[in-house]
Amino acid sequence: MKNNDVYSVSEVTKYFKNMVHGDCFLSNVSVEGELSNVTYHKTGHIYFTLKDKGASLNGAMWSSKRSGLTFQMKEGDKVVVHGAFDIYEPRGSYSIIANRIEKAGVGDLYQKYMELKAELEERGMFDEMYKQPIPRFAKRIGVVTAPTGAAIQDIIRNAKLQNPSVEIILYPALVQGEGAAESIAKGIRALDELSLDVMIVGRGGGSIEDLWAFNEEEVAMAIFNAKTPIISAVGHETDTTIADFVADLRVATPTEGAKRACFSLEDLCDDLSRMEGDFQKKMDYKLNYYEMRLGHLAQRYQSYSPTEKIKALRAKLSYFYGQMNASMEGKLSDTRQKIMVSAATLEERSPVKRLSQGYSYVTTKDRKKLTNAGDVEVGDELLLYLQKGRLQATVTDVRE
Repeated sequence: MKNNDVYSVSEVTKYFKNMVHGDCFLSNVSVEGELSNVTYHKTGHIYFTLKDKGASLNGAMWSSKRSGLTFQMKEGDKVVVHGAFDIYEPRGSYSIIANRIEKAGVGDLYQKYMELKAELEERGMFDEMYKQPIPRFAKRIGVVTAPTGAAIQDIIRNAKLQNPSVEIILYPALVQGEGAAESIAKGIRALDELSLDVMIVGRGGGSIEDLWAFNEEEVAMAIFNAKTPIISAVGHETDTTIADFVADLRVATPTEGAKRACFSLEDLCDDLSRMEGDFQKKMDYKLNYYEMRLGHLAQRYQSYSPTEKIKALRAKLSYFYGQMNASMEGKLSDTRQKIMVSAATLEERSPVKRLSQGYSYVTTKDRKKLTNAGDVEVGDELLLYLQKGRLQATVTDVRE
């Protein structure tokens, strides 16, 4: 601040804002009061007025903090707002900016809830290794909930829409107030003895007090020890109970629980139809494949059959026979030609031809060829062969 007596409005307002931000008490404070002028803005922010008999206080919860809000704020609710004070300079107004809002009186319950949740988590009861799969084709479904109210009606209606033949076994339990936790746990144990396919444990939404039975250790232990797969269907989207963490599957509403527990007959028929089509395609492919293979095998069998072998050998034999005949004809032709040449040569050299020309063939009496006159003596007898006939002569004179 300046060292004079006159300050601007902005300077004073900023001074107060800095004082508020610097005050540890005002930076983390819890204020209890009654709600009025509650406005859920389209931006996601919530604006409200917190009042008691003596004063009122403006408040706001930004959209980034709304995920922790477990109930619908409305006029007249008594709540505890946890947050920090701030000053809006343009109007010079102060308000509490909420980090968390809970109904008055539930702070102890919330603390108890967080402590039990931490304890059970440390004991491993939330671990995925203990989660049982929800069967796809459940025929018998157990339900632990109130016998009257919207929850059971929603479950029955949606289950029957999915599959009209499904059997629903209800254990009518208390789901709120004194004795509710004991009743729910007893119902879980009773239905678990019936060898059901799946079990739904739940109720509609409500405040933390309304849902408290599902935050009791007795219910958590009954769910954890059950042999039957359990679907926790407690409350609406923003409501989370201990039962949700222990159960094999958590859904937001009883309606969704029914849909998850019970298979759709229509969807099953569609699946079967699709599977039938896929199976037919695969069978057609297999049949075509084996038909083609059978054709190939038939051809191979035909080629290996004795008849085909004989046909092949006959064809081969016919081919060789033709080749042999052609070869023999060639050889015979060559031989004929050679014989004709030889015959002509022999004919030229034939003694018979010489004899026909007036020559004679002379041998001794013992038929030795005679070519030299010195080989005979006077008085030897000779044989003279003419073209026609033979003469026998006696040597009367020898001249060399």
